[in-house]
Formats: sequence, C-alpha cells, structure tokens
Amino acid sequence: MDLIPAPSPNFDQRRGPPDMIVLHYTGMGSGEAALQRLRDPEAKVSAHYLIEEDGRVFSLVAEERRAWHAGVSFWKGERDVNAISIGIELVNPGHEWGYRAFPEPQIEALVALLDEVRGRWDIPNGRILGHSDVAPDRKTDPGELFPWKALATAGHGLWLEPPAAPGPVLALGDEGTGVFALQAGLTRLGYDSAPSGQYDQHTRQIVTAFQRHWRPERLDGVADGETRARLVHLLRAAAE
Repeated sequence: MDLIPAPSPNFDQRRGPPDMIVLHYTGMGSGEAALQRLRDPEAKVSAHYLIEEDGRVFSLVAEERRAWHAGVSFWKGERDVNAISIGIELVNPGHEWGYRAFPEPQIEALVALLDEVRGRWDIPNGRILGHSDVAPDRKTDPGELFPWKALATAGHGLWLEPPAAPGPVLALGDEGTGVFALQAGLTRLGYDSAPSGQYDQHTRQIVTAFQRHWRPERLDGVADGETRARLVHLLRAAAE
C-alpha cells in the first residue's frame, strides 16, 4: 500500500519484536492537528501509523522502533505495552469533540495495513486491541462505534456473538465466588483484574472496557449473562 512519510522524532528502542497491535482514535479536531502533535518533540507522544478518514495512511515511526502511544497500560502481565506493540491512530474527533462512525475508506485502509503488518510480525488475533483495553481506567478509544466485528470478519481480531448464558447479574458492590470467577476470566483474557471477589470500581471500569470492545450495545459495567458468555467464548477462541 502507499504510505505517506511523516517521520516523528518521538521513539526509542524496542527490547524485542512486536506481538500486539493497539488501535486508537486521535481525539482531536482534525487529522492535521493530530499529525502535528504526534510529530512534536515537546508532546512526547507518537504512533507508528495514522489513518485519515479518507484512507490516506501516514507512516510516523518504523515498526522496529518503540513509539509512545499507549502510556500507562497493561495486558497479560506486561506494563510496558509500548515495548511490544504497534500503535495505529485513526482520525476521529473522539468522545470529547464529536465522536462519529469510522468511514469505510478508513477501515479499508486499516485492513490493508494490518494485512501488511501481520505479514511481517507474529501478532495473534487475540492481541489486536483498543487503547481502552490496555488502559481501561484512562481511555475510551477507539470506542463503541469502532467496527470490531467488521475487522474480525476481514481477518483481524476476535469477535463472537454466543447465546447469552443464564446466571445472576453481577454489578458494583457485589461480592462472592461469581465475582471472583469473573475477575479471573478477565485476567486470563489480559486485563489487569486480579481476583478479589469484590466488584469494585476498578472491576466496573474493566467490564465497561470489555463491553466497549466486545459488547458495544451495553456500556454500563454490569456483567450480565451475555457479557459473561462472550468472555467465556473469547477465552476459548484466544486459546486456539
């Protein structure tokens, strides 16, 4: 694919090859403003790629280098997500500036880019994530309007819609073995959700992040039967 060079000085050395992709939205008023910020030495943020709404793809940092896109983050025990990931920014105003659906040319360009990136690196479907997955207490991007299902249909990422399983609804303030099992499942998937048996605010934030990715029609942080069923089936799929 055709890449537009837009080198950013904001990078450093990796400690090994990337095995994760983290998707973001820019959350700014325009793609031009986002591109300027990602290349500003004083901002100390960057990404490997930026994709405009019209499908243009800008290359900012070489994949072999560590871009500064994830910030304070966690996935499967790793707290330096930047060190093991490729960061891709999608131009979108975000929740603060007028969140909207991602245009088809932008998603088509993303799929083409992922085809190429995954041809160079061993990146499992279960490690194609949103910023909100690796930083659920801070971030909401790329958000509930991002077409994760379409991306998985194109061959990138995980998406499942199993039938809802019966069982009690778990929510903030609950405690017991059901909450412990939920937290254990979220931890196994990759979230920073050490089992305590207490459905606290941190657990609610993680459940909301899970829903934002895998059940976007419900974003209340309440673990109903369908939310838990999707978690169980994702764990099976991720293990395959």
